[in-house]
Amino acid sequence: MPGEGQARRPPGAGALFVRTDSAGRATWYGKWRAGSRQVKRRLGPRRQPGSSLGLTRGQAEKALREAMAESPSSLPASERLTLGEVAQRYLQHVERVLGRKPSTLQDYALIVRRHLGPVFDGLSVERITPALVNDYVATKLGEGLSPKTVTNHLNLLHSIFSHSIKRGWVATNPVAAVDRPRAVERDPEIRFLAPDEVDALIEAAPDDELGATDRALYVLAAFTGLRQGELVALRWRDVDAPAGLIRVRRSYTRGRFGSPKSRRSSRAVPMAARVAEELEHHFRTTAFPRDDDLVLGHPATGAPYDASRMRKRFYVALEQAGVRQVRFHDLRHTFGTRMAAAGAPLRAIQEWLGHADYQTTLIYADYAPDPTQGTAWAQRAFGSRQRREAEGETAAVSGGEDRRRPFPGGASRGRKRSTGSPRTAA
Repeated sequence: MPGEGQARRPPGAGALFVRTDSAGRATWYGKWRAGSRQVKRRLGPRRQPGSSLGLTRGQAEKALREAMAESPSSLPASERLTLGEVAQRYLQHVERVLGRKPSTLQDYALIVRRHLGPVFDGLSVERITPALVNDYVATKLGEGLSPKTVTNHLNLLHSIFSHSIKRGWVATNPVAAVDRPRAVERDPEIRFLAPDEVDALIEAAPDDELGATDRALYVLAAFTGLRQGELVALRWRDVDAPAGLIRVRRSYTRGRFGSPKSRRSSRAVPMAARVAEELEHHFRTTAFPRDDDLVLGHPATGAPYDASRMRKRFYVALEQAGVRQVRFHDLRHTFGTRMAAAGAPLRAIQEWLGHADYQTTLIYADYAPDPTQGTAWAQRAFGSRQRREAEGETAAVSGGEDRRRPFPGGASRGRKRSTGSPRTAA
């Protein structure tokens, strides 16, 4: 049994533990799997407190990684796989066993085809080292990819190697020893439309075949915060007028209907009276009012509204309305900021927007009413100049007592003002 110091670690990172002999000497050991066999190796003595001899935990970790990298493969050359072969097997596993969404599979396949494949696909997976992965990170950042995008690549590559370790195709995971690039700090500024700008946008919807649909679309997007794919997939059965709710049950992405973005994205969103009135008008005029028909489908065919065309018409409407250019997604921020400003609890806003992480919702905290009533306190503390002068006049009328603290030496200490002429002595 492993002794002191052993802990659960990610796949491919091996195990690090300490064993103490009968003389009380503690030694670092490492063990890992190489194909179907287990390898165990002595790494060196453990450093004792107050001593400069032996290995610290960090040094033992480094020694373990080096030992694993130097360990020969247990697979014959004829059975070794390239990254491209392993990646394809992993994608099949993700689709057939893990049941990931088609959009996720498309993203993974794109990363492998455009990025990971051209760099690593001639190499056996056992020849890919942390140094090569570090070079990949530097190359992609140099090509202009964002740190978040490169991190997504590393996460996929890490999963591919973890899957390979479980299957015995590789002994170690080189990605486990690579640091993720530091993300660029996000601009804290949120773009959204003011109420009068939303009104102008809605009024700017053109009087053409898609105009009525656009009008309902802008009302729903700004006043419910639904994502673009959720708006496209919305059915009449999802609109619960008596309860004043819109239930989000699915999304439309890349030509397919599917579940919303995350588990929390299946939700119920409150419906303001203006939204209910717009939907009632749209229901009475649409040719597709059945339960399973799309609320915002094409008025002639009932088919899903094309996302690219939707955005293009949105930008034209912004220009026609004389409203500053924002993204379609910023209508979702409009809902978040307005609900926060109205005093809605941030936890409720998280539920309505379908955020998986509360930290995402906190971007709206600055728009919520100040529970400390800081503005009132600041005004009371610093006030206006006119108020201070009025209070001074009141003090003079009530007795003229000078309440300023005496300056050491006898003179009253006041603020000097430049009059443009020398002061004369009294």
